[in-house]
Amino acid sequence: MAGAEGDDSLYPIAVLIDELRNEDVQLRLNSIKKLSTIALALGVERTRTELLPFLTDTIYDEDEVLLALAEQLGSFTVLVGGPEFVHCLLPPLESLATVEETVVRDKAVESLRKISQEHSPVDLEVHFVPLVKRLASGDWFTSRTSACGLFGVCYPRVSSTVKAEIRQHFRTLCSDDTPMVRRAASSKLGEFAKVLELDYVKSDIIPLFTALASDEQDSVRLLAVEAGVSIAALLPQEDLEDLVMPTLRQAAEDKSWRVRYMVADKFSELQKAVGPEITKNDLVPAFQNLLKDCEAEVRTAAANKVKVFCESLPEDSRETIIMTHILPCVKELVSDTNQHVKSALASVIMGLSTILGKDNTVEHLLPLFLVQLKDEYPEVRLNIISNLDCVNEVIGIRQLSQSLLPAIVELAEDAKWRVRLAIIEYMPLLAGQLGVEFFDEKLNSLCMAWLIDHVYAIREAATCNLMKLVEKFGAEWAQNTIVPKVLGMANDSNYLHRMTTLFCINALSEVCGQEITTKHMLPVVLKMSTDQVANVRFNVARCLQKIGPVLDSSALQAEVKPVLEKLATDQDMDVKYFALEAISVLALA
Repeated sequence: MAGAEGDDSLYPIAVLIDELRNEDVQLRLNSIKKLSTIALALGVERTRTELLPFLTDTIYDEDEVLLALAEQLGSFTVLVGGPEFVHCLLPPLESLATVEETVVRDKAVESLRKISQEHSPVDLEVHFVPLVKRLASGDWFTSRTSACGLFGVCYPRVSSTVKAEIRQHFRTLCSDDTPMVRRAASSKLGEFAKVLELDYVKSDIIPLFTALASDEQDSVRLLAVEAGVSIAALLPQEDLEDLVMPTLRQAAEDKSWRVRYMVADKFSELQKAVGPEITKNDLVPAFQNLLKDCEAEVRTAAANKVKVFCESLPEDSRETIIMTHILPCVKELVSDTNQHVKSALASVIMGLSTILGKDNTVEHLLPLFLVQLKDEYPEVRLNIISNLDCVNEVIGIRQLSQSLLPAIVELAEDAKWRVRLAIIEYMPLLAGQLGVEFFDEKLNSLCMAWLIDHVYAIREAATCNLMKLVEKFGAEWAQNTIVPKVLGMANDSNYLHRMTTLFCINALSEVCGQEITTKHMLPVVLKMSTDQVANVRFNVARCLQKIGPVLDSSALQAEVKPVLEKLATDQDMDVKYFALEAISVLALA
């Protein structure tokens, strides 16, 4: 009996081994994904003594199997017996951290970082740190790149002797012969700096930062920029000017556009890290240069930051700096040759009005908005229209409305349906800002035209738009302006337009209320129940189900019930199905 029990307990591992050796990748993958179940069946001791060694020995597989394994092992601590035995997970993860495929290595490093937290300080020094050192001095660049991601998690919890060793290893990796290793070190420099004591940040990290920021490879230099922002946030104000700024100034004028792009992309974080004085003296000229950069990608990244940069300028000199230094660059960007630059600017420029106030907005920004509203690219016009609320708060919409109209009309009729869709989504916002008279006079007909667009997504959005407009302007407005036009479409020769009537009634019934729905909409729906097209008839059944709760009970019994009963005997299966469903939902049976 004891022997039989033993055989039984071996069964899961036998299945796993079979499946892991199977030629079918999918089977191997499924087996790896069931690892925790198998580990549970084996118990903690056999997981440690049999399963983990087996997994460590079989690490030569398809990347997706290895990726799944690296991920599973990150949450295996409980299955090996808790934190006391967590170091047993290190051998398989160490092997995974050296494989060729980057995503597998990254996942192994992520799992190692996770389980490092579960090591006691003693275990960290006995088991984890030696692993980091082995990886850091490995023959293959793959293991050395993985090591870079592990220094930051073990440094804070080890003795000062071990800390010194870790710093030395990190320094060595920063000057590694292989660019991939320097790139990995550069990407982790900021994280490592955050856990170091301030003195070592100055003595160790700053020289490394300076060296990496002038590396021959631009991919290393651009990652050093990101580290520079983190380091700047750690240093006292008086050290910034000497230790970090020369390197960052150099990065902002780097010969590689990718490095300058990184500076532009991280600009607001940098501004926050260095404080108001350095921003005024150093960052304002650097930002001007980035806005005028010869590469469109850099100008786009900088244009995206215009509003945030201006908002964070020191209050006492904000307006002067913007008017003197930033606005002239912005004026040039409005007529940039690249559409992405103009589009990026259009998405933030409206935000300047709240910073600069009414007079400056009217005098300086308004002419720029008007130029962008006439831009040849729909996205530029859309971005301006979608941010109107900022300007509305400062100067009121009237100033813009005359120029807005042509831009809105053009976007509403754009050949690209996604552009039409985007403008529909802004319509309720616009309507609220322009007011009901302006809307009725200028935009109402557009909203109705969308209901018969040839693209279904547009018709659907237009229906939703009507509902939001009624919520804004009220049921009485709907009864006078919208409902008659919608109901008029019920007689259209195109059955798709007749169906749109039903979709609109579905959407409007709730916001228009019982009286309008019963008196004006219901008769039209009931009349459509005899439509020649089955699609229209089954949508009548669905519509009656939707508006039923809004109607009063006498209308339900006297008018809706007979029509649904008739539709329930329709020859078309779908019509029958939806009619019966409506009868049961409305409890008319």
